[in-house]
Amino acid sequence: MSRFGDATTIKQVDEGRFEVELDGDFGMAEAVNGGYLMAVLGRAAVASSPHEHPVATATTFLRAAAPGRAEITVDTLKAGRTAATARVSLAQGGRTATEALITTGTLDASAEPTYTGERPAPWLPPIEECTEFVPPEGLTGFAAQMDLRYDPATMRWLEGRPTGVPELRAWFRLRDPHGNDAAALALAVDALPPVALNAGARGWSPTVELTWHMRAIPAPGWLALHGSGRLVTGGWFDEEVEVWDSAGRLVAQSRQIARLGRG
Repeated sequence: MSRFGDATTIKQVDEGRFEVELDGDFGMAEAVNGGYLMAVLGRAAVASSPHEHPVATATTFLRAAAPGRAEITVDTLKAGRTAATARVSLAQGGRTATEALITTGTLDASAEPTYTGERPAPWLPPIEECTEFVPPEGLTGFAAQMDLRYDPATMRWLEGRPTGVPELRAWFRLRDPHGNDAAALALAVDALPPVALNAGARGWSPTVELTWHMRAIPAPGWLALHGSGRLVTGGWFDEEVEVWDSAGRLVAQSRQIARLGRG
C-alpha cells in the first residue's frame, strides 16, 4: 500500500457509515486538501455502490476539514444497472465539513472514444525542462507528497511577474508510487496552485464548490494537467482542469468556483 493508499483507507462501521483518519500531510495550515477529501468520499461512494468508478462528483466545501478522525455517511438515492447516485457527507465533531453528490458507474478500460473534439492534449515541455519543486529533507505537507513539474511559462507569478492569463500547466504524479486510479484523479484535479495567481491574485484561494468527472481509466505514467479560468471578478474566480494520461487521452475534467486569496 502506498502512502496515499493508506491515507485514503476507509473503515466501514455500519451500513452507509464509515470512518477515516485524515492525513495532515495531504493538506496545509491545518486543513486537508479538497482533492484528497474527494478521493476519500469517492471511496465511500464506490464501497456502497454496485459500480466501480465515481464518474461524477459535485462537492461543496462547507468548512475546512482538519487532520484526524472523521465520519462519512453515504445516503444512496438511486442504484440502477448502469449508474448509482448517493449523497456523501464528511463530518468532524458533529459538524458537516464536506458534502458531495456522487454518481458511480463502471467504465470499460478498453473503450475507444467515438468523438474527441478539436482540443488536443495540452502542450507541455519535456519533464526535464519543467520547473520542479524539490522538498527539503524532512519537509512534510501537501507539496512533499506531490511530484509536480510545472511549465515554466505559467509560473512567472512566483517572480512577481504574472502573465495576466489565469492558466497553469504541469506534469503530475504522487511521490510515493500509487497507481492512476479514481482516487489519484480526484487529487489531481485539485493539485495545481490557483490559476488566479497568474491574474495577479495573492495567497491561497479556498474552493467553495468543485465538480469533477472521471472520463476514462488512465494509463500508467505521468498525468498532464491543464488549468484555466474564464472570469475573475468581485473576489471570485472559476477554474477548469483537464487531466490527460500518458496515452494522450482525456481522463478527467473539473470545474470549480473559489474565493480569491487575501494574501
